[in-house]
Amino acid sequence: MTDLFAGSASGAANAAGGYDASAIEVLEGLEPVRRRPGMYIGGTDINALHHLAAEIIDNAMDEAVAGHASRIEVELAADGTLIIGDNGRGIPIDPHPRFPDKSALEVILTMLHSGGKFTAGAYSTSGGLHGVGISVVNALAEELTVEVARNRTLWRQRYSRGVALGPVENMGPTPNRRGTTVAFRPDPEIFGAGVRFSPDRLYRLARSKAYLFGGVEIRWRCAPELATEKVPEAQTFIFPGGLADHLAEDVAGEATVTNQPFTGTHEFGQNQGRVEWAMHWTVAADGAHSWYCNTIPTPQGGTHEAGFRTAIVKGLKGFAALINNRKAGELTADDALVGTRIMLSLFIPQPQFQSQTKDRLSSPEAQRLVEAVVKDHFDHWLAEDQERGRALLQFAIDRMDERLARRAEREEKRKTATNARKLRLPGKLTDCSSNSREGTELFIVEGDSAGGSAKQARDRSTQAILPIRGKILNVASAAAAKIGANQEVADLALAMGCGTRDRYRDEQLRYDRIIIMTDADVDGAHIATLLMTFFFQEMPGLVAAGRLYLAQPPLYRLSAGAESVYARDDAEREYLISTKFKGRKVEVGRFKGLGEMAPGQLRETTMDPARRTLIRVTLPESHQDRHQVRDLVDRLMGRVPEHRFNFIQAHAATVEAEDIDA
Repeated sequence: MTDLFAGSASGAANAAGGYDASAIEVLEGLEPVRRRPGMYIGGTDINALHHLAAEIIDNAMDEAVAGHASRIEVELAADGTLIIGDNGRGIPIDPHPRFPDKSALEVILTMLHSGGKFTAGAYSTSGGLHGVGISVVNALAEELTVEVARNRTLWRQRYSRGVALGPVENMGPTPNRRGTTVAFRPDPEIFGAGVRFSPDRLYRLARSKAYLFGGVEIRWRCAPELATEKVPEAQTFIFPGGLADHLAEDVAGEATVTNQPFTGTHEFGQNQGRVEWAMHWTVAADGAHSWYCNTIPTPQGGTHEAGFRTAIVKGLKGFAALINNRKAGELTADDALVGTRIMLSLFIPQPQFQSQTKDRLSSPEAQRLVEAVVKDHFDHWLAEDQERGRALLQFAIDRMDERLARRAEREEKRKTATNARKLRLPGKLTDCSSNSREGTELFIVEGDSAGGSAKQARDRSTQAILPIRGKILNVASAAAAKIGANQEVADLALAMGCGTRDRYRDEQLRYDRIIIMTDADVDGAHIATLLMTFFFQEMPGLVAAGRLYLAQPPLYRLSAGAESVYARDDAEREYLISTKFKGRKVEVGRFKGLGEMAPGQLRETTMDPARRTLIRVTLPESHQDRHQVRDLVDRLMGRVPEHRFNFIQAHAATVEAEDIDA
């Protein structure tokens, strides 16, 4: 929940605390991982635990994709130890050129951002890109043993919590073995004593990896006591057909729109990667989409997903033009992909992900590559069997017609409601032109001057502006009669159109979002507080629905030469001066209010959905927590001044005084 009543100097350090050079820590080796595991694997829960398994399996898959390994073994022991091995080249064990006292193996396992995947020399495509995967696993493992069979010799090294327990040991000749095997047990100090690997999740992970690279053999084993009806004690996965095999198994027995799936593969060129896909349209409304890059699952999709979706829509529209069907003009990806089962696996050199957990692909070239290849194959697939193409096109057009009918119904409802209230809307309200509530926004701004800038900066189709005069009535301390007689409160209620208190109806709210946009100073914060109090008391349903937001306008504009950036507060201003503009002469301009900002600046920093930052104001879900919020509002905004005085006395020591410009 957003803190409705945070002070202007919230988060300030305790002035009595010592802060000098001795307070600056320098974390070395893998200590940053153990201190902040969430930065590397997303947390310390069951999902993060399985991220460790994926990191090691991905390393083995990289060897297979590069053509150096044909077999991967995944085994879960009864004590929770996970053993993952491959028959690839094996991690180098010779001394590292930059660290001659350490083997390359120990460098990879104990140093972040070390590995052979930063350039295309050792791997043309890979999933391990940041050089932190196996070292993070090592840091978060209670025990880890790595064995390397290389040049007909077996080498072994043991670790505990990221620290080597000894040098690399020569275990003797091994003429029939090659590759790397990693056995590790997660550290209960990090994940908790009760958090253990799920055999079911590991089994499904191993199986999915075999689908993603057709022809690789993955051997699964687990301790007998861990086996279940769904998880066998031992099984070997090998799927020569890759994703097509998976799709056939996934849709078996379901009614489908076409008699054949849309599947294919394409090589981009020598060492430039490839793309593989499998897609089927089912009659069921719910679909399932799986996106991968270099065998890494990207559940949030990304640029490869965008390219695929665009290719399918363009292909259907092109086929419609080919057969002189003129109904597909407003076809969208949602119409074309409803009920689909899709698996897309992309291999490219040096992909870019949004974070270390790699949930979303952000490589710009991926969209272009996937769109061009899939579009070409889809065009041929539709044209080679026109009866199949016509059936699929009609299925998508039917979904489009249903969507447009629903939208027309919503627009008619809002248009009717708008016309009914048109004569009663506040005179200062500058409404948007859209007849649909979806995507519309009402900006509540402070004063006519700010309102004028906001009107020029807005998107007229979706953004409405309502100026208010300074500090509105504090409804928490006012009598009902006074609230009813207040013009500003009445204007707010009329602009919303949804009623107040027990008469509130969310379906009658005229806008999708309500955005409070006040000056980035103490007075602006006070006005925002009064407005939040109004919505909390008079329209709690609006807040609970997540429709109330706070805009974040900047307080400063920093310029050095031709470069300019904005800072929201003093802390960000000082940070930018000491980092981005370090050593340069900086001109600092302070905005006295929104009305002083040029419309272009206001749009760029605060109103453009593509570049702005909003804070959503919500309510807790539990009744007890909501009661606590109600109590806080009553104490800070209610009629008894002693409650505010006591609160200020109790919290004054945590607020650091600061100079305020006149």
